Amino acid sequence: MRLNAIGRDFGSTKALENISLEVRPGEFVCIVGASGSGKSTLLSLIAGLDAPSTGTITVDGARVHGPGPERGLVFQTGALFPWKTVGENVAFGLRLLRLNRAERRDRVAWYLAEVGLRGLEGRLPKELSGGQRQRVAIARALVCEPSVLLLDEPFGALDCQTKDDMQVFLRQVWKDTGTTILMVTHDVEEAVFLAQRVIVLTTKPGRIAAELDVDLPGHRDLLLKREPDFLKIRAEVDDLVRAHM
Repeated sequence: MRLNAIGRDFGSTKALENISLEVRPGEFVCIVGASGSGKSTLLSLIAGLDAPSTGTITVDGARVHGPGPERGLVFQTGALFPWKTVGENVAFGLRLLRLNRAERRDRVAWYLAEVGLRGLEGRLPKELSGGQRQRVAIARALVCEPSVLLLDEPFGALDCQTKDDMQVFLRQVWKDTGTTILMVTHDVEEAVFLAQRVIVLTTKPGRIAAELDVDLPGHRDLLLKREPDFLKIRAEVDDLVRAHM
């Protein structure tokens, strides 16, 4: 996926300016920045929900002109259909693909097992915890097997313990599926724990201030957050965010 000189103006206000970025296949990248840095605006542009004022976005060599099945998107709230069951929510996107009933059933079952929700196919979203609802949203985004999974503050509304658990879960899903992930978050600790590379944005307008490779073990558990190497990178990213507010 490539972003070339992306800008987004809202009237006389520049939200984003000259954003150029390449995300390699299978890479996990997090974008961080203070409020007003345009993180969610940038993700909306990549998702095709909005159009850039300047520049181009390409995924798999094709220019983005709107939403498409090659890009899965998960919001902070999950945005599940409350009247549909877990299985029906996950299967929703498959209507765009040429799959027979058995193929759809098998794919839904695999991704529900992958996110730890086997046996909950018949439940409604209101019967699930917040973390479970986000797992459904992630399964729904992955079931079409997109080239890129876009995550917009997906754990921002969860309590601290559930958020930690979901971070470990997401790392495992990424390793199992090999999906390219681009995630925006205001949580520096979360970004450092999850990503292979962290992009720091300035504010008003949002520009790329820094790119940092996260030189930490591939296998990560919550104890890593107490390690000196982790704390050093976290402090470095936190200082960069504060310096460019």
